[in-house]
Amino acid sequence: MASHSDTLVVFFGATAGANGGKLGSDEREIILLVWQIVDLHEKKVGKLHKCFVKPDTLELTDQCKEETGLTLEDILNADPLDKVLQQFQQSVSSEVKCLGRSSYTLLVNGPLVIRQALHPEASKKNLVLPDCFFSFLDLRKEFHKCCPNAGATQKLTLASMLDYVGLPALSEQTIGVKEVNSMVQLMLCMLAEPYNHKFSCVETVNYKFDSGTCSKTEPVDSEMVIRARGLPWQSSDQDIARFFKGLNIAKGGVALCLNAQGRRNGEALVRFINSEHRDLALERHKHHMGSRYIEVYKATGEEFLKIAGGTSNEVAQFLSKENQVIIRMRGLPFTATTQEVLSFLGPESPVTDGAEGLLFVKYPDGRPTGDAFVLFSCEEYAQNALKKHKQILGKRYIELFRSTAAEVQQVLNRYMSTPLISTLPPAPIVPVSVLPTTPFLPAASSSRDCVRLRGLPYTAGIEDILEFMGEHTADIKPHGVHMVLNQQGRPSGDAFIQMKSPDKAFLVAQKCHKKTMKDRYVEVFQCSTEEMSIVLMGGTLNRSGLSPPPCKLPCLSPPTAYAAYPTPPAILSEAALYQPPLLAAPRPQTTVHSPAHALAYYPPQPHLYMNMNMNYTAYYPSPPVSPSTVGYFAAPPGAMAAASLAAQAHPAAAAASSVLPQPGSLVRMQGLPFNTGVKDILSFFQGYQPELDGVP
Repeated sequence: MASHSDTLVVFFGATAGANGGKLGSDEREIILLVWQIVDLHEKKVGKLHKCFVKPDTLELTDQCKEETGLTLEDILNADPLDKVLQQFQQSVSSEVKCLGRSSYTLLVNGPLVIRQALHPEASKKNLVLPDCFFSFLDLRKEFHKCCPNAGATQKLTLASMLDYVGLPALSEQTIGVKEVNSMVQLMLCMLAEPYNHKFSCVETVNYKFDSGTCSKTEPVDSEMVIRARGLPWQSSDQDIARFFKGLNIAKGGVALCLNAQGRRNGEALVRFINSEHRDLALERHKHHMGSRYIEVYKATGEEFLKIAGGTSNEVAQFLSKENQVIIRMRGLPFTATTQEVLSFLGPESPVTDGAEGLLFVKYPDGRPTGDAFVLFSCEEYAQNALKKHKQILGKRYIELFRSTAAEVQQVLNRYMSTPLISTLPPAPIVPVSVLPTTPFLPAASSSRDCVRLRGLPYTAGIEDILEFMGEHTADIKPHGVHMVLNQQGRPSGDAFIQMKSPDKAFLVAQKCHKKTMKDRYVEVFQCSTEEMSIVLMGGTLNRSGLSPPPCKLPCLSPPTAYAAYPTPPAILSEAALYQPPLLAAPRPQTTVHSPAHALAYYPPQPHLYMNMNMNYTAYYPSPPVSPSTVGYFAAPPGAMAAASLAAQAHPAAAAASSVLPQPGSLVRMQGLPFNTGVKDILSFFQGYQPELDGVP
């Protein structure tokens, strides 16, 4: 007998689309429900009920018509799903009461009708299902327990189970009636001798999704994780759980993915309680969330931990409060205090535990990022807070939207990682002197001694290009590899290579054109130094010709850590070999590195190109985009003194110049007031003799 009920309700449903093993996979509505009560104690069978359901979309697929034999006339005058469910509850409750019983449990042949059809449809239509639909017994699993030699649970069918116990298959009955009668006969056989089976393995459907935290050390089975793509950017973990309604998601099992700017990218990783629920989730590929269809793919436990796993005690303490609604605030003034934020939210949306329910996101050096997370004890308070979306705090409008525990972990992990993108060469390099070389960007000429690579994989680095060029690598000029970035600082898929002669460039273009790199073919064209220079200075080169850069200020492709002008031997600080992170770069600090950690300039030798990954990049002048590194232009020897003296005038200038000690009279000033003029800057550097026209 069932663990908590002496009455079972044998239940069957069909949809307007695919049925059987694909029930619910095509997102079609329910059009038929059939049920019958069985008293386990007395082994009595009640009346069979069959109800048609009128869907919102009056359309039956050809597959449905063929499998069920139903037509539009059968469902045209039927009641909608909510009324049919009311009839079901009233009918079953009345019969159970007549039998002298107090409770009942659903019995279905496979979980699809409950998990994949009924719950998703009720969720989309905002229907509240009766409690009886949140627990059920699966006849196939019960039969497998009763007769373990009958075969795997997934392969069991009503016909094969009836045949195994020696019962004849029913025929010449309508859809639904045949299935319910077969299930009743099979169940009565299992209750009788010699089986005397007890129905006890009740499955449940989660009422709601429980948020929580996940440790990076927690094992996560890859057979339980999926990736959902194409989500609306404002989707919360509850919205995603609602999309997968009927399937049980593990506690804290929704991790929203963020892009490089810390914003949601429309993807999420979802962890289910077992592989069965994960497989059912994959059947919802291209189901809809509102007007958008969502793609569902397999993912790995490692990917889930990378997004949702956290190690911060501060985050763990913040998220330790149960049943809290999390709101993310973005765009806060950097000077905003806890009290100002609490006042902004107002008394109608009190924060849980006051200041303890507010978590500011900061950079590793303690500077605020403008982000914060807030805890609310109930949905009403959270809704009141969301009404403040885009209202003004100080002089800035504040964005508010729902968040998740996994997003808190991910944001904190991203901002607290330093550096986020490391370009430090993997192997230590012995300090050596810089040998005299030719400039990286020679005077513009029409000599076609360069090649352009177009269509590179975005993950391609210097090593991949050298491997791609093969034996022609020996013909590359020293420091002749130039990766081109877009204005967001990301690889554009283009690169320029300076060859030793036009003949060498022609040969490379002939031999390497449309050769494959990482499953992509790369186009290789011969071009001139002039064309290369224009692109590296911010212009464009396409089939229609050259477009000049938006600003004619000179700009080098590689960082000046590899300056081309002859210079005396010098040592680079370790920080000089890091490009600033995309997100959370703290302002450079003036530090003194010990010689043991110093790294040298690279000599212009071909075999060292392999260690220069991501250091050859195109920097754009200002405007349109300010350079993101220190030290831009090479300068004649002896100009170092002016920069050193100027650096002493202000800590910001010292930070800009000390990171990259090199000959040069150019310093970068950050944090200037917007109304600062040239006279103000010259006055600031009074006594240091800046050059005429030296303030761009």
